[in-house]
Amino acid sequence: MHKFSNIKILGFIIPVFVLFSSCKSEFKGCEYVAYFGGEVVNPNNPYVLFCKDNEVIDSLKLDENNRFFTQFDSLAPGLYSFKHEPEYQYVYFDKNDSIMVRVNSKDFDESIVFCGRGEEKNNFLMEMFLKNEKDKYKMFEYFDDSFEDFSKEIDSTYSKETVFYNTKKQEIKWSDDFDVFAKASLDFDYYSKKELYPLVHKIRTGEDMIDQLPATYYDYRKTIDFNNVALSNYAPYVMYLSHMLNNMGTINYHNHFTEKDLALKTNINKMTIADTLIKNKTVKNNLLNTIAFTYLLEDQNMINNTKFLDTYKKLSTDKSKKNEITAICNAIQMLKVGNQLPEVPLIDTSGKSVTLSTLTKPNTVFFFWTEKAKSHLEAVHVKVMKLKAKFPQYNFVAVNINDSKEDWKETLEEYNFKGVTEVHCSDFETIKNKWAINKIHRTIILDNKGKIKNAFANIFDSQFEENLK
Repeated sequence: MHKFSNIKILGFIIPVFVLFSSCKSEFKGCEYVAYFGGEVVNPNNPYVLFCKDNEVIDSLKLDENNRFFTQFDSLAPGLYSFKHEPEYQYVYFDKNDSIMVRVNSKDFDESIVFCGRGEEKNNFLMEMFLKNEKDKYKMFEYFDDSFEDFSKEIDSTYSKETVFYNTKKQEIKWSDDFDVFAKASLDFDYYSKKELYPLVHKIRTGEDMIDQLPATYYDYRKTIDFNNVALSNYAPYVMYLSHMLNNMGTINYHNHFTEKDLALKTNINKMTIADTLIKNKTVKNNLLNTIAFTYLLEDQNMINNTKFLDTYKKLSTDKSKKNEITAICNAIQMLKVGNQLPEVPLIDTSGKSVTLSTLTKPNTVFFFWTEKAKSHLEAVHVKVMKLKAKFPQYNFVAVNINDSKEDWKETLEEYNFKGVTEVHCSDFETIKNKWAINKIHRTIILDNKGKIKNAFANIFDSQFEENLK
């Protein structure tokens, strides 16, 4: 796990020490009093959001030193999260925990350090998260391997992580309630790899492994509680269920359908399996929402979207989320071919607000980037330079998202991109909702009348240039 030098954290540790020393006496008689605070280095915005099950409990404003602090007089033990948009991470509270966190927004996950009462178990979760993230990138090459070599690799990694988990469990002596999440962070990363292997192996090598897998390959599924409400918003668990449903929902006779019809049938199949397999409403609704978000933002066939939503509405009992899913579908409907692109808040390099009418010359391409994905921002600008030379009739507009205005300007000065109109979106939530943006590979193309030609293109797609002809 990333370590800070003593010099860098000295200014943070001293106030934390004073805080915890002064707060100890206040715990008496306040069984569920909890304290949460910390420091954000290089903040993107002036707030840290404290959340439970994706709902904001408190908005914590940073002071002039980029620190925040709050006291909860009655905080139920359990898993919470803190967000500094667009990033988030988990924090677990037992009763009377007092937790401080230091984070650098430019290196969010790798920079997180917890201290205070409850620090050990939270630092354990971070270590597991970072180990799993590092292992994900390394694992990609192993998906090409034979079943024997693949199993040998993941079993070896799982064995080492199990030793680490058992050692920490014995040292920290955490509660059974916390162990639900600690064990999940260990097991579901391993299970996800097993679910992904036959799918990814076939995509990457063309070899179908299904018949070569031993009869006991999926036996671990028998040990999983598919109705675990405590884990219903915990990413390792939700991601595993998504991978499992992708695996179980695969349609093998796919040559009978077009790509978009196959996507529709596969996702309806996944929802139907989830409805059959999962009985707890909270867990099932969360999973159905995950499937719906992913599908609606990947497939923009309007007829198929309607069919998908009809099934979703029959199976989901989550009224509040239904409205959110419907809102996404409505946004997609507004981006139909021939429509006007909705206005969103944009500023130019001089800091002035700009309207779409000043940007959308006949034949315009909007593409997206963020300083947090440097390889993409470089690759997409190189790609655009080539497209601009090949299609001079097009105006290319780069929209920066998820960065502060200051970081955006610093990046532009560093790269000095030429021949591209650079703008910054000052309100990510609005552009996400109005333009249905959920990934930076999205590209929006306007025709010679300034109307939508294709709002859901991928600039790195091999057929992308066909959209510009």
